[in-house]
Amino acid sequence: MKKLFNKSFITNFIALLIILTGYICPVQQQFVKSVGFFALSGAITNWLAIYMLFEKVPFLYGSGVIPERFEEFKLSIKQLMMEQFFTGHHIEQFIEAEEQQGGTLLNLEPLLNAVNYDQIYEGLVSSIMESSFGGMLLMMGGAEALAPLKEPFSEKMRVTLTDMVHSEVFKGALQQGLDAHKISTDIVAKIESVIDKRLAELTPQMVKEMVEAIIHEHLGWLVVWGGVFGGVLGALFGFA
Repeated sequence: MKKLFNKSFITNFIALLIILTGYICPVQQQFVKSVGFFALSGAITNWLAIYMLFEKVPFLYGSGVIPERFEEFKLSIKQLMMEQFFTGHHIEQFIEAEEQQGGTLLNLEPLLNAVNYDQIYEGLVSSIMESSFGGMLLMMGGAEALAPLKEPFSEKMRVTLTDMVHSEVFKGALQQGLDAHKISTDIVAKIESVIDKRLAELTPQMVKEMVEAIIHEHLGWLVVWGGVFGGVLGALFGFA
């Protein structure tokens, strides 16, 4: 709250100077003192009100409201995040928009690249050797007789799978299987779990510092304007 105290100090110091001026100036002493005292009271009152938001003051009921009610602040933060940003409806709309624009929600290229085509080939050869064609194949040199087919088979399998996953039929089936509502529900549940875990780590001091960091600049101006309006009221009172 460094900036807040800087603004408060400057405002209060100016109000004190006006009061001192009222005691030493040769004319309109009462008027000048009235402006100074009203400005000082307005600035100090606003500063105390702001201070009481963040710090507990003995014998002043309601002070330290932010640290004392940090559980309510945490709940409000969660509600803000879940109800305004990460709603199931918003996420579902995003998923559907990506699908309509041709966005790839599930990129299968890494999966295709990770396929062990040699293992597929070996499985095919093993199935052939264990079938009724195995005996005939042994007469022709066994599994080694199929070795020249390994590279063409692997390449053909790669091309076939790639064509299949890029086909409209496969995309349609994949889109039907990707239920936007179910996906959004799962995402919301996971986001909520992450937020709950993070909020559980917050302490009253952390909540206080977080709120201060957001609004301290504007709170400082409350002290300044409290002094200004107090001075204006003091001037009106002096003229009365």
